[in-house]
Amino acid sequence: MIIGIAAVDRKGAIGKGGKLPWHYSVDMKFFRETTTGHAVVMGRKTWLTIGKPLKNRLNIVLSRDSNIEPEESLIVLSDVDSVISFGESLATDLFVIGGAQVYEAFLPHIEQWIITEVPVTVSGADAFMPKGYLDGFKAVDAKPLGDDLVVKYFGRG
Repeated sequence: MIIGIAAVDRKGAIGKGGKLPWHYSVDMKFFRETTTGHAVVMGRKTWLTIGKPLKNRLNIVLSRDSNIEPEESLIVLSDVDSVISFGESLATDLFVIGGAQVYEAFLPHIEQWIITEVPVTVSGADAFMPKGYLDGFKAVDAKPLGDDLVVKYFGRG
């Protein structure tokens, strides 16, 4: 299954200045627990921000930049179709973890969204979820994480 996972502010912001514009340990823990044991796909900018492979996950960087060195638990693929084909051979879910251009590129392929609603509006945010990313989806579950954060699960409806 291809799952989009993101933390989003009240106006759809997901980033500012190449970074997450907030830090909530409960959300980081939730993200880690949800994606561990699976594959995660991210864009080059997200990869550069993280700086190292996420532990206990297969890390896929979507980039045409051949300067990213593959290493253990890290592969670089150049286009969405390559990621989709590779994902079909996996026995795990494929989590799309950002950034904005990667969410946009995977929109037609995402089967489920896991969205942490962050109760703030980020001033000066410069990265946003694609418009209408939840069109065709319906909320199927929600759970509080603490720190006023709520995770909502959306399935194709």
